[in-house]
Amino acid sequence: MRQILTFAAVGVVNTATYYCLYLLFLTGLPYLAAHILAFTLAMVGSFFLNARFTYRTPPTWRKFLLFPLTNVTNFLITTAGVYLIVDVLHAGSRFAPLVASAAAIPVTYVVSRWVMLPKSIA
Repeated sequence: MRQILTFAAVGVVNTATYYCLYLLFLTGLPYLAAHILAFTLAMVGSFFLNARFTYRTPPTWRKFLLFPLTNVTNFLITTAGVYLIVDVLHAGSRFAPLVASAAAIPVTYVVSRWVMLPKSIA
């Protein structure tokens, strides 16, 4: 339970970091470049925070290179969730991303755990 709560807390920090960096980069870059740069930097920070605090494991190049799989997983589940909430369930689109993101946390956590922990532990 500690791991999943820490994972969620790191996610909140990661989202705040992304958004602050995005706003900062937006002052001098086109929005897409600002988004990509902020997303990349926030993902790198998320990797190190998760290694240190969530999984208490040393960072390695293998883990670092596999870590983007967690973001792809989150993106796919969140996108499918938004579609389900808005187009299938006909609920409002305003809060759909928040609900879908919350639903993605357990699956993203499992993928993150698989990437970050040695096979003997995971």
